[in-house]
Amino acid sequence: MARDKPSFRTTTQTGRLLRLTGMTTSIASRVATHSVKKLFQSEEAQSRDREKLMRHIGREVATTLGEMKGAVMKVGQIASQMQDLLPDEIAEALSVLQKASAPMPFSVIRRQVRRELGEEPETLFARFDEKPFAAASIGQVHRATTHDGQDVVVKVQYPAVKESIDSDMRHLRRILRLGGLLKVEEATLDAIFSEIRNQLEEELDYRQEADNLRRFRAFHAEQSWLVIPDVVDALSSDKVLTLTYEPGDDMDAVRNSPVYDQALRNQLGERIFDAIARQIFLLREVHCDPHPGNFAYRPDGSIVIYDFGAIKRIPEEDLDALRRLTRAGYAEDYAALEGVLEDLGIRKPRGPEVSAEFYAGWAQLLLPPFGDQPFDFAGSRLHLKLAKKTRETSWKYLESFQPSARTLLVDRVLGGHYWTLVNLGVVASFRPKLEAIMSESGNS
Repeated sequence: MARDKPSFRTTTQTGRLLRLTGMTTSIASRVATHSVKKLFQSEEAQSRDREKLMRHIGREVATTLGEMKGAVMKVGQIASQMQDLLPDEIAEALSVLQKASAPMPFSVIRRQVRRELGEEPETLFARFDEKPFAAASIGQVHRATTHDGQDVVVKVQYPAVKESIDSDMRHLRRILRLGGLLKVEEATLDAIFSEIRNQLEEELDYRQEADNLRRFRAFHAEQSWLVIPDVVDALSSDKVLTLTYEPGDDMDAVRNSPVYDQALRNQLGERIFDAIARQIFLLREVHCDPHPGNFAYRPDGSIVIYDFGAIKRIPEEDLDALRRLTRAGYAEDYAALEGVLEDLGIRKPRGPEVSAEFYAGWAQLLLPPFGDQPFDFAGSRLHLKLAKKTRETSWKYLESFQPSARTLLVDRVLGGHYWTLVNLGVVASFRPKLEAIMSESGNS
């Protein structure tokens, strides 16, 4: 398959531009054909053909982005998690981008290391594995050993990613807007893409990531069970980052090992919740890439967190809004809840009136995982209930709500870690911990 063999088309700015332009032209042609065809169709036939069109566009975008790597693939991954922004068929197709990415040839990686650090990897390190340890959207990781015998991992950014970010995002935005695919107003879309671009800009700066690692290591210093790799500065640059190797078991190993009994899984879930809540409310910034590959676990109850390129800094006014939103939900004060949603830009100020019963229905679904009674994540059907409720009510309240750039990445964190807790099979009650941390943050 093409995505297994990155070529000139995907590793140079010119090649990327040609590939994206070709995809955009193909999709625009299909949308135009559909627009003409529906003039002569019944409403039922129009709906059927539009669903078919959305599925085709989704597959084409997912396939191309899977080949492209870089910023455009990263935005596609984020977009796949934004169920209220895209048609279901598009989001479903993009979900394949969450899986492991095909690696770049080692010749590409060798050139990047030489360009960034001045010498071949075989010279810089006592050992440097050609086979990648992991591959992702904007770079891949190789195991290595330094000349003083330290086991490390070396994260190498793919070529042309940083230079192509604006072009990539322009094309992806144009594709997503074709045929009215997006469900938000233009100003909101501007804010969402600006937020994503700012995050990508930081994620592509490995020196910034090194600073993030140091800051989060210092913040979590008293939580000895939270393991964050250390930076090897002498072997790092803007596009190469060398870190101490911190092993751990991945999610599949945890789920299949009798060592991780229910009590240990509950402990791991409580510690993940504690770490993320403390980051949000006390550090006021949070590790915002909850991909399962960025977390590992140990039988002693330790949790390893990797990849600190994606960090969301939370302004004080947004932090205050999150506290007020949570407390309004707990208190069933739906007038206050609606006011916070308006402050965050989620509730449109001129949208149709929304009843308290509507908010109560959503609160009854969303609050139990954060309640004071143990919640069984292994048996959770919350995601299915949310999807069903969205389908039943989205048409009625389409003009009342919209995604907010201010909560986009925090929502991604919460949604991602919901699945972490489900896959761990955690049974826990989080409300006491959450309220204690929010109170501490309000007094800090």
